[in-house]
Amino acid sequence: MTEGARPVPVTISEAAARRIRQIVAAEHRPGLRLRLGVDGGGCSGFQYRFALDDKLEPGDVEVEKDGARVVIDGMSLMFLLGAELDFVEDLTGAYFRVNNPNATASCGCGTSFAI
Repeated sequence: MTEGARPVPVTISEAAARRIRQIVAAEHRPGLRLRLGVDGGGCSGFQYRFALDDKLEPGDVEVEKDGARVVIDGMSLMFLLGAELDFVEDLTGAYFRVNNPNATASCGCGTSFAI
């Protein structure tokens, strides 16, 4: 990181970047990116939301890695600072996982968390 550079609010793993590029390529829509958000609900109080989006809204923050772009709204960003977006393929399936240092608890499904 160079002097004066801002730290990246959310990082994207190599596996997540690769999967995002695959999804976007299959959609054939220019400017498409993955939108990561946080909503109230789920079994632990908050839950992650994933969607494809081709628009940027006021207050959005965009993070890019190797051509894969993730956009986060300003409200969700405060719950995600320092988190890593990963993509996991294991015996239970293939899914995006958020490794969130702000979460004090999470449920077994991995999409719900508490702060």
